[in-house]
Amino acid sequence: MAKRIMVVDDSRMIYLQMKNLLEGTGYEVAAYCRDGEEAVIEYEKLAPDLVTMDIIMPGMDGMETAQAILTLHPDANIVMVSSLAYDETYEEAERIGAKGFIDKPFDREQVLRVFAKVLGGEPKAGEA
Repeated sequence: MAKRIMVVDDSRMIYLQMKNLLEGTGYEVAAYCRDGEEAVIEYEKLAPDLVTMDIIMPGMDGMETAQAILTLHPDANIVMVSSLAYDETYEEAERIGAKGFIDKPFDREQVLRVFAKVLGGEPKAGEA
């Protein structure tokens, strides 16, 4: 059974890139949210295996959204995804409980490596 991923990003292009990148892996994009408020609600419904969280979004930003989800679900696997690769950003993400960080622009190898680290093992192609 494929690991369910929830993509939270205000850019539909990032969603489509992630969806295409994960084809043929043991991961599937099971939900897509364009803002933080929607992500908190959708997490409750889906309880995904992992969430990719953009930082800069309208309304609740990614850090606030991750904090909200982790307050309700301390075991949530949240990976921040951003082009804001500053030490303070990494530190803040780690402080609130994010389990990983993917830098934009990302590639398949980077995404699969981070997902495997967070979820404890790398699904093989065809497990989906």
